[in-house]
Amino acid sequence: MRVLIVEDDAFISELLCDGLADDGYECDVAATATQGEELARLFPYGVLILDVMLPGEADAGFQLGQRLRRLGLTTPMLYLTARGLPEDRIRGLDAGGDDYLTKPFDFGELRARIRALLRRAGGHPQNTVPLPGEWVLDLGGREVCRNGARADLTRREFLLLELLVLHPGRVFGRDEIIERLWGGENGVEPKVIDVYVSTLRRKTHEALIETVRGSGYRIGRVAS
Repeated sequence: MRVLIVEDDAFISELLCDGLADDGYECDVAATATQGEELARLFPYGVLILDVMLPGEADAGFQLGQRLRRLGLTTPMLYLTARGLPEDRIRGLDAGGDDYLTKPFDFGELRARIRALLRRAGGHPQNTVPLPGEWVLDLGGREVCRNGARADLTRREFLLLELLVLHPGRVFGRDEIIERLWGGENGVEPKVIDVYVSTLRRKTHEALIETVRGSGYRIGRVAS
């Protein structure tokens, strides 16, 4: 899953990216509210982590949260800031934040808060998603299992499946998938995505991923 961090302190953003990478998250970083808004509108992130004191307008992080909510963005949003007064917390939540954590912070608590946000957003109390063929996607454990047996997926195979499952019905083109999974890395051919999809079908369930001719791929019907 991909996380957007809007933070102008390079040390903190690097710390966040390194720590979240240990949990399997991939991070994009924006140093300004303007950059953050552009990225948040362009890509379907799993979680947004926003600082409040950013370059530009006063309380730029609060303003950014309000703009994104007015645009209809429902992505879970966590404010991570040194502003810890009760009125700051109230303003952050009123500005569209789903949670509020002050600096300095404990990384274990941050991880737990992110997991809680994802559970609430996905509607899966155990952080799992049932799939066709009795397979289950475990978001917390970063694995796909059936009757206790784990599918042998590579890291990017899991990330691709996770991307599709968390956005049911949404068609992802090959170029967008490459941008999401490789971060714009040069030399990745679109046909590579076809190979990944074919491998995922073979390792899990043939009907799991649907091909939308001329457009890309989307997740098939999720089991009830």
